[in-house]
Amino acid sequence: MDIKNIVAKAIDHAVLKPEFTDFDLEREINIVRQYNIASVCVKPCHVKLASDILKDSKVLVSTVIAFPHGTTTTKCKVAESIEAIDNGAKELDMVINIGKLISGDYEYVKNDISEVVKCAHDRNVIVKVIIETALLNDEQKVQVCKIAEEAKADFVKTSTGFNGGGASLSDITLMKSAVSSNMKIKASGGIKTLEQAAKFIDAGCSRLGTSSTVAILTHGAEDTDSAY
Repeated sequence: MDIKNIVAKAIDHAVLKPEFTDFDLEREINIVRQYNIASVCVKPCHVKLASDILKDSKVLVSTVIAFPHGTTTTKCKVAESIEAIDNGAKELDMVINIGKLISGDYEYVKNDISEVVKCAHDRNVIVKVIIETALLNDEQKVQVCKIAEEAKADFVKTSTGFNGGGASLSDITLMKSAVSSNMKIKASGGIKTLEQAAKFIDAGCSRLGTSSTVAILTHGAEDTDSAY
């Protein structure tokens, strides 16, 4: 399998800008569905429409929960998750309560994640936990990765892309060291080229969040084939 196919199968194509219309969503889906990507990650209000458009496709619909700040209550996150799943979402990317983590209220953070995971797993839906690396120090990054694994989440994810910096290879290394091999990692934020995407996969990422899918997958692969 060549590098472009490997990258494509890892991409969650982000269609999350607040100003995106229904027309923008349909355009983005129609553009990327030919690339055999993993999923299209859409705003909660667009899950039903995206699911209808992709009903005959292998591309999954994913969505975000408590995005981008993570500050809604656990009950709200669970309710949002259930509605998204009912509307056709197969994967959820939830934002942790960042302030609670920084406050040291780890039990709150674990319960917050766990409740979303329970309702999702009961419906055969996976959960990716967005830890927002740009707002945390290394100790906090390690701590929340461990908490997410204890809460039985499927992935830890670097960033929303809406709060400071995005993914870095050093953060991926740190996150990978904090969890077992059972926990997958998603890099998101600032991934715009095939070379960058290949490096994140090589570092251990199973998924990549990006809105630059077409630019990544239409780039020449000569420089990165040697890595695979």
